[in-house]
Amino acid sequence: MLGDAQIQATARSIAAQQEPSGAIPWFAPVDGVPGHVDIWNHIEAAMALTVAGFHAESRRAYDWARSAQRADGSWPAKWILGEVTEPGGESNHAAYIAVGVWHELLLTGDEAFVTAMWPTVRNAIDFVLGLQTARGEIIWIRHPNGEPSDHALLTGCSSIYQSLRCAVALSEHLGEPQPDWELAADQLGHVIAAHPEAFADKSRWSMDWYYPVLTGAVRGPAAVKRIEERWDTFVVPSLGCRCVSDQPWVTAAETCELVLTLDAMGDRERALERFEAIQFLRHPDGSYWTGYQFAHDRHFPGDRSTYTAAAVILANDALAGGGPAARLFKEIADRPLGPSGPADPIACGCTPARVNQPAPTR
Repeated sequence: MLGDAQIQATARSIAAQQEPSGAIPWFAPVDGVPGHVDIWNHIEAAMALTVAGFHAESRRAYDWARSAQRADGSWPAKWILGEVTEPGGESNHAAYIAVGVWHELLLTGDEAFVTAMWPTVRNAIDFVLGLQTARGEIIWIRHPNGEPSDHALLTGCSSIYQSLRCAVALSEHLGEPQPDWELAADQLGHVIAAHPEAFADKSRWSMDWYYPVLTGAVRGPAAVKRIEERWDTFVVPSLGCRCVSDQPWVTAAETCELVLTLDAMGDRERALERFEAIQFLRHPDGSYWTGYQFAHDRHFPGDRSTYTAAAVILANDALAGGGPAARLFKEIADRPLGPSGPADPIACGCTPARVNQPAPTR
């Protein structure tokens, strides 16, 4: 566990890289190459800043997110130094604003902030659900020409599942319930838990292993089974979690997300072990190296990323358990983060929430 002074130093390392606009890039220029901004990692960094008490910097980040949203509710996939470099709109990127706003409400209780951000959240969720198929998975991107991609991603959809739960909680908090959103979340959770064929095969990536558990779509005995099945594939003893199964590379962000996963499952002992193990990537200034290539004994890819520092702060907060947002990966609005009821529209007698295109053929 990290002390307050250490958390403050890590938060300062994030704030130091915030651009004048309020955007938070992945990292400061490395060998003259600037880091890019994407809205998902930007929001995660803002969440970490709030946890550490950097409220002015966090609000600048949310103000920028609100101003950068497009009319259709999406954000460009990437910016570099304020210029859009990848204009397609990713569904999991757009959805994550709901997690950030809910997290901010838990920590600050600022009703004016939530009211101001609500149109942004609502428009983002509308964009996301416009990419949901009849089966329930959510296509990962809408291309600049308006056409959706032909496949869904398990990690992205798992993140969207948590985002939808936060969006539902926000809607209820504001007295504007959105039952279609809850049904969409149930459908999505069912597909994540029971239909692996709905997703492109990215099984070499550790995120596809733990994200269904981290974000609540899979819990209980199924979660334990899932984590145990590939533990030895991805976890390197005394180091951390691999980014991909076939490379000798552990990353601090994936390790800290695994820590959050284990903590949400109630496996606190292994969560603490993994968190302590990854501290070898901490830099003296409080930032964190993104990863370590242990076959060649060197940092890889050679940057100290804001999203990595943010993941450390959020994992530490969950393990400490004292803050009002520490249970974000366990429950939302005092309800366990997980399926709220039958997710199969046939079994529950419901109709699909959004049907904008057929399920992709495989």
